[in-house]
Amino acid sequence: MKDYNDKDYCIILAGGRGRRLWPCSRTARPKQFIDFFGTGRTQLQEVYDLMSRVIPVENILVATHADYRELCMEQLPDILPQNLIVESVSRGTAPPVAWCTALIVRRNRDARIIVVPSDLFVVKPDAFCLDVRRGLDYVDLRQSLLTMAVRPTRPEPGYGYIQIGEPTDVHGVSTVQSFAEKPEREFARIFMESGEFLWNTGLFLARADVLGPTLEKIFPEAVNLANQHKAEDPNLDINQFFIDHFATFRNLSIDYGILERSADVGVMRCDFGWADIGTWHSLHERMRKSEGDNVVVGGQAIIEESRGNVVKLPSDKLAIIHGIDDCIVVDHGNVIMICRKEDSSALVRKYINEAQMRFGEEFM
Repeated sequence: MKDYNDKDYCIILAGGRGRRLWPCSRTARPKQFIDFFGTGRTQLQEVYDLMSRVIPVENILVATHADYRELCMEQLPDILPQNLIVESVSRGTAPPVAWCTALIVRRNRDARIIVVPSDLFVVKPDAFCLDVRRGLDYVDLRQSLLTMAVRPTRPEPGYGYIQIGEPTDVHGVSTVQSFAEKPEREFARIFMESGEFLWNTGLFLARADVLGPTLEKIFPEAVNLANQHKAEDPNLDINQFFIDHFATFRNLSIDYGILERSADVGVMRCDFGWADIGTWHSLHERMRKSEGDNVVVGGQAIIEESRGNVVKLPSDKLAIIHGIDDCIVVDHGNVIMICRKEDSSALVRKYINEAQMRFGEEFM
């Protein structure tokens, strides 16, 4: 019997395009809908399974783009229809969180909410669940937001960073001094070496009665519009309001729209073996290495005189790798990509745009 608290809710954000894992992650089927590791479960399914260990399934909401409605329904056949939130346009992460929070408040004004990215990868799920419960208890007692963060292990420019402030009266939780979103590599190196910065996991928690008003402050135009409609119709359907007016919301991320604009934000240092499976480099860090510190995902490979590579292949392909170090080698569909591992995040962004301009949408 799982130990659930009925006032705990989860929002899984599954509307992203996942371009940092191109060419495997494509516009038609981004990374969250891919069984990347051959486990029989996609990233979205893995995250849903993980959160169902600590949150009642009837309290798990999934926000996605209209393009991915059918994929979500196919991969999460047991999700309640009212828990699948479908965005008509992409507006960053803050607007869908606002939508889901409004629905949660109508169900339970005392709700405790955790927001989770759909590309979450956890090595130690038991430790993760304990940290989630600890975080939900923390926000339940305080009028503050809470982020979950981990110690950086490399100067990764593809991640966000959180600068630790003063310790609170709760072990492992400090105030937030500052946020830095995807810095240049040299700044990332300085952050890591200083010992003052943690990686931002994209997980954050808050009570509904704290998060709701915070969201209202950053979307005043939507609040005014909703109030006008409510004056005309006291029984306003808030879900239909978001469906009809979602495109009017400003494009804002959670970090910039909510966390950086809030006066009271805490950061919890965690150690549950986190990776944002959104970069090729992160795969090398988190997956089992073969001889020579190489990682092979799918297919077969003969690797000689080569170290520190990530090789991703279709199941029916064989790759011969000889004499290269610290590279990403990906064969997927109509694209083969080979690049330096250290610079993969920046290079993927560069060549996605160049391939699209020169050769068209079929490679996206």
